[in-house]
Amino acid sequence: MGSIAENLAAVKKRLEAAAHRVGREPEDVRLVAVSKSVPVELLKEAVAAGQRIFGENYLQEARPKIAALGAGLSWHFVGHLQTKKAKAVVELFDLIHSVDRLKLAQALEQAAAALNKVQDILLQVNLAGEETKSGASPGEVAGLLEEISKLQHLRVLGLMTMPPWFPDPEQVRPYFRALRELRDRLQDLRLVDNPLSELSMGMSHDFETAVEEGATLVRVGTAIFGKRGS
Repeated sequence: MGSIAENLAAVKKRLEAAAHRVGREPEDVRLVAVSKSVPVELLKEAVAAGQRIFGENYLQEARPKIAALGAGLSWHFVGHLQTKKAKAVVELFDLIHSVDRLKLAQALEQAAAALNKVQDILLQVNLAGEETKSGASPGEVAGLLEEISKLQHLRVLGLMTMPPWFPDPEQVRPYFRALRELRDRLQDLRLVDNPLSELSMGMSHDFETAVEEGATLVRVGTAIFGKRGS
């Protein structure tokens, strides 16, 4: 692994090449640097290299990082979210990627209303029905979106998925394509007023394939910061 700046530059170069392969503008894809288990010192290096969006999985770990790094950054919550932590997450995060059930959405609504904030969220979809992963089933998403559309302090911007892991990114492509197609069907239903423009999909080993299939947010950790604990 190179320096954080070198790693970021390499990831961005790969992202740009993937976008160009399918006629997309690289600026339409945003890089979320997933900083789970990464110390603040390394995050400061990423900030110095120009990174502005960071993704955290755990509230307790994120809180001191957000306090230490100050304003001017965008923080995304990308992990499984417990209902009891809704208030604190709404206070700290700009975008929540992992809303997968109405009870959680209602807790987020209550927290956002108390802060007079409209909280941006994504709906997490479990495309493969994996028991070890969170997410609404594809068949549940339209109903969930319709219910959430009634909540005044939440704004659904799109969908997120964590597909099964395969060593060959080409094996993941059908899942990325399925999420995009699901988003397009939901868009046609016009259950919300705003466009469902965001697709959060793709991680360190498969983000290029995700970009080719329409990702607007890619969640990259290892390719930037190295393996956890290394």
